[in-house]
Amino acid sequence: MSNGNGSTKYDGKHAPHWKKHICRTEHVPVQVQDDRTGMDIETLKRAFLDNLYYIQAKDKGWATAHDFFMALSYTVRDRLLHRWLKTVEQTYFQKDVKVVCYLSAEYLIGPQLSKNLTNVGMYEQARQVVRESAGLDLYDLLEQEDEPGLGNGGLGRLAACFLDSLSTLEIPAIGYGIRYEYGIFQQTIRNGTQVEVPDRWLRFGNPWEIPRPDYTVEVKFGGHTEAHTDERGRYQVRWIPQKTILGTPYDIPMVGYNTNTVNTLRLWSAKASEDFNLQIFNSGDFANAVADKVYSENITKVLYPNDNNYQGRELRLMQEYFFVSCSLQDIIRIYLRSHNNFDQFPNKCAIQINDTHPAIGIAELMRLLIDVHQLGWDEAWDITQKSFGFTNHTLLPEALERWAISVFGRLLPRHLEIIFEINQRFLDRVRSQYPGDDGKLSRLSLIEEGAEKQVRMAHLACVGSHAINGVAELHTELVKNNLFPDFYQVFPEKFSNKTNGVTPRRWMLIANPKLALLITEKIGKGWIKNLEELKQLEAFVEDGEFRHRWEQIKQENKQDLAEYILQTTGIHVDANSLFDIQVKRLHEYKRQHLNLLRVITFYNYIKQNPNADVVPRTAIFAGKAAPGYAMAKLIIQLINSVANVVNNDPDIGDRLKVVFLENYNVSVAQRIYPSADLSEQISTAGKEASGTSNMKFAMNGALTIGTLDGANVEIRDRVGHENFFLFGLDAAEVLQRKAQGYHPWDYYNSNPQLKQAIDQIASGYFSKGDSNLFKPLVESLKNRDDYMLFADYQSYIECQQRVDEAYRDRDTWWRKSILNSARTGYFSSDRTIREYARDIWHVQSVPVTLEDEQEENAAIQLNVPLARV
Repeated sequence: MSNGNGSTKYDGKHAPHWKKHICRTEHVPVQVQDDRTGMDIETLKRAFLDNLYYIQAKDKGWATAHDFFMALSYTVRDRLLHRWLKTVEQTYFQKDVKVVCYLSAEYLIGPQLSKNLTNVGMYEQARQVVRESAGLDLYDLLEQEDEPGLGNGGLGRLAACFLDSLSTLEIPAIGYGIRYEYGIFQQTIRNGTQVEVPDRWLRFGNPWEIPRPDYTVEVKFGGHTEAHTDERGRYQVRWIPQKTILGTPYDIPMVGYNTNTVNTLRLWSAKASEDFNLQIFNSGDFANAVADKVYSENITKVLYPNDNNYQGRELRLMQEYFFVSCSLQDIIRIYLRSHNNFDQFPNKCAIQINDTHPAIGIAELMRLLIDVHQLGWDEAWDITQKSFGFTNHTLLPEALERWAISVFGRLLPRHLEIIFEINQRFLDRVRSQYPGDDGKLSRLSLIEEGAEKQVRMAHLACVGSHAINGVAELHTELVKNNLFPDFYQVFPEKFSNKTNGVTPRRWMLIANPKLALLITEKIGKGWIKNLEELKQLEAFVEDGEFRHRWEQIKQENKQDLAEYILQTTGIHVDANSLFDIQVKRLHEYKRQHLNLLRVITFYNYIKQNPNADVVPRTAIFAGKAAPGYAMAKLIIQLINSVANVVNNDPDIGDRLKVVFLENYNVSVAQRIYPSADLSEQISTAGKEASGTSNMKFAMNGALTIGTLDGANVEIRDRVGHENFFLFGLDAAEVLQRKAQGYHPWDYYNSNPQLKQAIDQIASGYFSKGDSNLFKPLVESLKNRDDYMLFADYQSYIECQQRVDEAYRDRDTWWRKSILNSARTGYFSSDRTIREYARDIWHVQSVPVTLEDEQEENAAIQLNVPLARV
């Protein structure tokens, strides 16, 4: 606008917001930051309100809290885009770097706004902007985010931690998965039972994703194959599909902490090649006019459809192949932008299979190289083996995917041919090494014989990968010696251990900001990216003031959780009681019902000794059971039935409370981990691959009660045996006891406390007199007890008594708590990713540098988020 003398003075209202301005008055230069990248408060306010107006189409007077959340999210996303493009297009592509391609059917990434604000260092700026521009608390906006339920549990959460670490360590990477329209179900508890409700996480849109329709690919299903000889006399196979489905990618930025690197999570959504048939519609058959669209989009409709029926299993196989085919086609497309042959493919693409779900990728890459790109078998197989790595996540044979030949061949006829060829060549090699050993051939074969032949997907992954790793030291030894002993004998060089880790940014900095601030005050900020620096906390263990502040923070966190429990369940719990917590997916081997037997035993003790001096306990459970897993759902019902009796018994009062928190997810987990006194890690030894909740609890100062299973072994060794409550049989003893003949009735009849607890469940004491309700669970325990609850029961009870004794001495307890946190640096996912990068992927960090001008506007600050006041 004119200032009266012919010159122009910027008033902050009329200049366009999409560019950076340097305006001058008569003597003073005025610099206004780019509204898309600027980080000062005034620029952020302007961008925030612009996004509210121009994207949400709302002004402040009409905007809801969700509108403000969306506006803030877009404001943050704008500040990621320059880094994102600089990372992918102007650094990785131009330098032709090797990229980690992580294939996972699950990504439980959690809320993104809090993570992105923290990693970009603008948490406090956002708090001020929201307060001054909208009169709201940032916390209220964070609560508006619909969490993407794109995972089932530990597997998906691990993948999310890995993406955070890959970006933080500046390692080139792209995560590939499925954009489920409905994620893991929303769990509600009605009359004590789990009820599944669709997870409509996309109902209001996702501000973090960017659709990439220009990268859409075709995926084939069904049909038949035709063999022919080409003009050069080479044997070729053409796949004539019955149906072709389109895969469209949606990209989500994965920003690192205190770095310019922004990697990509690329999720695939299924679309019909022809959405709408006008001819059929005009004939009056309106439903069939869109039948192809419905059929196609079902593939990415829901996470893990119930596979207790044929249709469910078929859909699950289609899901897995769909996202793997889309991903590999995309990987090849990106590679061929810089190369005109496949000579360098394994040197530029490290493809990691996260469990057996993406194992079909071995056969798919072979198909693409042989059938589409015309490579010979030997060359294609060499490239495939050198490109793939395989992470095993389970020791349960039933969890290792097998697909009936009939289903597999009908959906993927070309892949079945390729798998038969892989198997033939592999077994020929085995025969030459072990002549006459038919048993070994049978055990190694990719095809399992039986009434109905099946494809063993884990075997395919073992044969087609150059590296096979377990996820904890014990787990890896069991993989080598128990799960895949023959593969270990044939390929010993392939096997290694990569103990899991979790990101301290999500699980300490964001989840436990008060503790993070205390730690930072004492040892600086370096621990956020180098968790081993937590060892410096050991110097403060004998500092009485530090212990008091540590205890105070834990108590405040417990009070926050107690309020959340009251709001969501109506149960009043004493925040001064010992918070005894078990949160994880519901499964018999994780033994939530062993924990519950101890609760019942403690309840009975108080009833029989009403004046006893006991340590008050609040037993907190959370977790989802797979919709088709009847026994797990029955355990949830039993937990709630016991809670209903215990919590309403006037003889018990606040000495014991039982709580089941519904709809366990990342957001709920962030409330729980900082509040725990005791972490329950009580799976049957030899069944849990690693566990990651054990790490999150220990980082936040909880003491662990557990068996020598999974990563518990390594946690115990690092935090100190005296700071870990150990009970139960170890993995070798479990196998020995079963080999000798395990008889749960012997334990039941010889242990009065155990017998009383089981008899109470069986009699209907906890189910309003219904003696049939929990009969399947009781009969399973008394007659089989597959996971040996009865064998470990007495040891568990005695160990819990040691917990009570330790908790009475609070000063010593807090020393143990501090040491648990201080010694968990090894369990950072940063360390895990460094090991993968060094030993399996052979990739290097590639720093991303922004131009000076942009860096000035988009500079990252090392803020630690403050807790809500």
